[in-house]
Amino acid sequence: MAVTEQQGTERDDVNMEAVEKIIAKYKNRVGDLLPVLHEVQEETKYLSEDVLAVVAEKMDVPLSKVYGVATFYSLFTVKPKGEYIIRVCESAPCHIVGAQDVYDALEEELGIKAGENTSDGKFTLEFASCIGVCGVAPAIMINEEVYGNLTPEMIPGILDKYRKE
Repeated sequence: MAVTEQQGTERDDVNMEAVEKIIAKYKNRVGDLLPVLHEVQEETKYLSEDVLAVVAEKMDVPLSKVYGVATFYSLFTVKPKGEYIIRVCESAPCHIVGAQDVYDALEEELGIKAGENTSDGKFTLEFASCIGVCGVAPAIMINEEVYGNLTPEMIPGILDKYRKE
């Protein structure tokens, strides 16, 4: 069952039965909002207003709290993202050894700035405070895969791998 287009509804492709099934797994467990949102986001790709409203209603949690949690944690998103999320580490070690040059190469190659998606929906470009691989700085993370010891010249080849998928 898909959500139908309604006034104020952002999406019409969400399987609400799947969302409700996820919520039901945690129904009687207090304090499980984080795992519910995590699983729901895996199912729906992002936490739209209509999805957050269903989570709030079914878990009997105020919508303001659900929205607050969804917007506080950086790995949750309330707006659509690309199939591949590129996170550029901007920690001090990465910054010192050239993260800005790597970011500039990504921006040029993708034609987008941080916080934007490519027009084909394939890539989203973001900054990350730290991805925890200071020994191979500068580094980026594409979804769950980490690339380190980067130079701007390496970016087209890395992106080609994802463009072909």
